[in-house]
Amino acid sequence: MKRSIILIPLLLSLSMAMAQKPIVVIDPGHGGVDSGAVGTNGILEKEVVMGIATECLRLNHTLFQDSLEIYLTRYKDTLISLGDRSRLAKILMADAFVSIHCNQAPNDKAQGFEVFVADGPVDPRSQKLAAAITDRFGTSLGIVDRGLKRANFQVLRETYGHFPSLLLETGFISNSIEAEHTRKTESRTAIALAILQSLTKTLHHD
Repeated sequence: MKRSIILIPLLLSLSMAMAQKPIVVIDPGHGGVDSGAVGTNGILEKEVVMGIATECLRLNHTLFQDSLEIYLTRYKDTLISLGDRSRLAKILMADAFVSIHCNQAPNDKAQGFEVFVADGPVDPRSQKLAAAITDRFGTSLGIVDRGLKRANFQVLRETYGHFPSLLLETGFISNSIEAEHTRKTESRTAIALAILQSLTKTLHHD
């Protein structure tokens, strides 16, 4: 009898741990005095990525029944240091970290999305998440795929090895077509949906 009493809380704690939702930190780049890139139509990168991140929260609740536990590195137009962004993800013991940005180039014909992972030895978990996002963006959104790349960005460098992490450049707002695309609410919703589908596919099937 005593053994059963001891086992009950142990089994309950194990079942709660097994049922725990994957923790995802979504990082809307820039903010506050740092507007990021400025589009050909005047849109600001910081506003575009904040809109996408907010849509991730909404869609996770309405379409995915809160299957992910999502935290943002900022919830309004404030500037958060790069160190604090990666630090938050580590404190929360995240299962994934996605930093969202818009691209800019001197060549106004440049277009497409890019996925960056940390520069260094291959991290299979980050590669898996990057592949899922690349596939979803290419097939569902039809955006030009500029390929998986490596970079020494601070948020990637500081989260490398802790959990899957990547930086997503959703498109070039220096390109008039993509700038107009990202201005639209439905486009930001579609991008957010693609991100969530990729995260769900990766984190719920490990």
